Amino acid sequence: MGDVLHAMPAVAALRQRHPDWFIGWAIDPCWRDLLQSSATSQRGAAMPLVDRCYAVPTRQWKRRPISLETLRSIAAVRRQLRGEQFDLCVDMQGSIRSSMIGWMAGGGKFAGPADPREQPARWLYGEKIPMSAAHVIEQGCELLGAAVGERLTSTKIELPADQASEAWRDELLARVAPEGRKFALIAPSAGWGAKQWPAERYGAVAAALAQAGYVPLVNAVFAGDILANAVVNASGGAAVVVPCSIGQLIALTRHASLVIAGDTGPLHLAAALERPVVALFGPTDPARNGPYGTASRVLRHASSKKDHTRHAATEKGLMQITAEEVIAAAFDLLQPTR
Repeated sequence: MGDVLHAMPAVAALRQRHPDWFIGWAIDPCWRDLLQSSATSQRGAAMPLVDRCYAVPTRQWKRRPISLETLRSIAAVRRQLRGEQFDLCVDMQGSIRSSMIGWMAGGGKFAGPADPREQPARWLYGEKIPMSAAHVIEQGCELLGAAVGERLTSTKIELPADQASEAWRDELLARVAPEGRKFALIAPSAGWGAKQWPAERYGAVAAALAQAGYVPLVNAVFAGDILANAVVNASGGAAVVVPCSIGQLIALTRHASLVIAGDTGPLHLAAALERPVVALFGPTDPARNGPYGTASRVLRHASSKKDHTRHAATEKGLMQITAEEVIAAAFDLLQPTR
């Protein structure tokens, strides 16, 4: 989710420069709602950034890598991408998987980062583009800009409009935050354990927000999410669990007074929507991945070190961030609206 959101400002800048260009995006179906809110085949409010999304079910392929079904799916994706005869393909992610998808597209020039996240990816690029920017969003602008021969600067993105998700949000808020009560959204999940701040501390933050008159909503990755329920229990029942789809999360985040999260998708979504965020960082670098273009308070202990190894235990530096620090940062951001 974060990789898609981080690439979008560069693509938005390109779209602004060239509204008539055909832009396609190869994306796993689980993240497609970030680009397209319906089955529409035309660019518009439901698909504002690109002209076509290409479903590339990489998660499904990973689960059954050598099955006949997977091989047929890969062949179908390759045929579809090659059939478009793209003039240019750019790997914005820099992974082995994304470089393979770009290579499958064939056609014209294939460009990618000179120093990709996964080094073998560079073997497939026809053009290797060096990047000097610190933040990943600015890196994306460098990469895409160099690929098309223009200078691009980060541009505000427009996420898809989804009437069904907006109706869901309105019904939810009428029930849990009646009479226009303000709410804060807590997203406790993380991509791996080292980035996971403890549930009991998120619960303490939720309780403090509730005491101040805010409704703390806890984003659940799925119904029955153990972590989200642990946060609610730690809050003494003050928080409310909210399982939601990507489209629903977009609709809900648009109206949040504050979002509190680690280095994970909902944090980057909130930043893209220009909502205030408290960001909790441990083994990843906020200079590269931190909230971009929105009011924020980034908390990271001096002892934290960059380490993308997917350890199961919470990183020691992240454990040094207290609930009291997060509460103070939250109220610092909320002060103008209280």
